[in-house]
Amino acid sequence: MRFARSLKSPGSSDYTRSLIASGQRSAIIARRMSSSAHIHILGISGSLRRGSFNTALLRNAQALLPEGASLEIADLSGIPLFNQDDEQTLPEAVRAFTAKIADADALLFAVPEYNYSLPGVLKNALDWASRPATGQPLSGKPAAIMGAGGRFGTARAQLHFRQIATSLNLQLLQKPELMIPLASQKFDADGTLTDQEARDQLRALVGALVQWARRLRG
Repeated sequence: MRFARSLKSPGSSDYTRSLIASGQRSAIIARRMSSSAHIHILGISGSLRRGSFNTALLRNAQALLPEGASLEIADLSGIPLFNQDDEQTLPEAVRAFTAKIADADALLFAVPEYNYSLPGVLKNALDWASRPATGQPLSGKPAAIMGAGGRFGTARAQLHFRQIATSLNLQLLQKPELMIPLASQKFDADGTLTDQEARDQLRALVGALVQWARRLRG
């Protein structure tokens, strides 16, 4: 009889509390799993220059990632000029690039500024990745932008990039922003970002991107 009384019937308050507690535990486990899920970021620099500050910015980001994240830097040097005649049979370098985009959980763009806009090498890569329009891997992808440059820290290039990102349906992180002015004074000869304020901002950006990617992943 004691055993029978200890059982929780579906109509009892103990049974209801048990279900609530079980649901809460499941929710906590799910949140923990979501927060710890690994995020792989593809870094894309808009410069091919060997000593590029923007490529160096991506390398510094690799060292400032939060736990549970990784960052691979793409190589755009082998991508040919866009030719729509070739979009049905993509060049090998383009196929490799778009496959990396598809495999990434998020994208991090380092955007130099050339003549008040982003460089042709980056626009060219985006044009390839956006074709063919059906099933292109950029659509819906979490992304963030940053840049290192002259007096304005690539602000105008980043603004132009945001316009392009809208067309590509990138899920662009709005804040925080990272625009590093007078870049030549903030990196050492090895490409290490030595300015502490800029390092803190970079850490905050990559951390926010990882959280953004996890949030959109659901």
